[in-house]
Amino acid sequence: MAVLPPMVSHAQETAPMAVAVPVAVVSPSPVPVPLPTVPRSWTRIPVERSLHGRGAGAARSASVAVAALLAAALTALPGGPAHAFTGDNHEDITRAALPWEPVTLTAMADARGGAINADDKRPYFDVGPLHCDNADYLAPRYAADYPRSRDEATTELLACIRTSVGRFRNAVRDADGLVDAAGKVRADQSDLSSPCTWDEKPGRAKCAVLEQLGRGWHPIEDFYSHSNWADRPAPGPIGLDNPPGLGRTDVAPFLEIRRYSAMKDADWTRDARERIPADLATGCYPDVDSTGVKPADCDGRVPHNLVLNKDTAESARSRTDDNFGHATAGATAEITRQWNDFKAELLAAYPDHRRGAQMVCALVHDDPATACP
Repeated sequence: MAVLPPMVSHAQETAPMAVAVPVAVVSPSPVPVPLPTVPRSWTRIPVERSLHGRGAGAARSASVAVAALLAAALTALPGGPAHAFTGDNHEDITRAALPWEPVTLTAMADARGGAINADDKRPYFDVGPLHCDNADYLAPRYAADYPRSRDEATTELLACIRTSVGRFRNAVRDADGLVDAAGKVRADQSDLSSPCTWDEKPGRAKCAVLEQLGRGWHPIEDFYSHSNWADRPAPGPIGLDNPPGLGRTDVAPFLEIRRYSAMKDADWTRDARERIPADLATGCYPDVDSTGVKPADCDGRVPHNLVLNKDTAESARSRTDDNFGHATAGATAEITRQWNDFKAELLAAYPDHRRGAQMVCALVHDDPATACP
């Protein structure tokens, strides 16, 4: 794995910019987002988030497209960097978590063209909540005048969770197209003989479900890399350069995406807020946060780069107490949970004619028209 690039210098960053975020209308249609302006090929573009290296090429300003994407991702929920792990690490985690057949698993997990890495392409790359960024916080016992409150940090984490809740709901709805009313798999909607394109446009139902799951699971995997949930600090004083670590080995109780998808927004956010530990934090990264603001830098805050991230095994935090292993193990267990919960939701939502069971079969098999009679 490549060594995490250094953070962009302060001189390279733009001044703080408030982005005018348009109000999104809640509707029963899938989460609308503007199309990325980068090629949707099966090769990695030169600048991307890794699990995720963010280097000098990542300097950028907030744009109207990013603002629109932020509004859509955070508010248009249906029905009711390194910046993250590198693409290779996302692939390893996703492959380890999912018992799918090889072609389908590659469509989801591939480091360069998989749905799990689609959020590492612009404009998605530039939106902090899609990567669980900027939920940084240090309690007064560690930093008397930390510039971000516990409530502000929690709000950013809730924004991250909200994107996954919306994607889960969309995936459940899109799965309806995998089978007909009698429960027979639709071969034309489950065929992967040509690559899916992760562009949010209508297409084959299986591609649509994989895209929604991949974009919803990406920030969940990032949470374990970007936060101190599963890691431990280095020996010495706790502070900006060595934040506390929670050392948790369980999956995060506030990532119950299936349960939250059935609740009103105000109810699940209240529930999640109560479950977030007081010392939980992710790193500061100068991308667009949930308020539409892009900070100039992370001076005086716990930074993602160089301090808290475990996007590669070579990062400073990764080398303490096998923190990289703890992060990847946590993310793997989490995606296994998320997949099991999604299967359970399909079975519950589509019981007639075994439609839910057929949808699950169509998602895990490479030739579902044959494998799922």
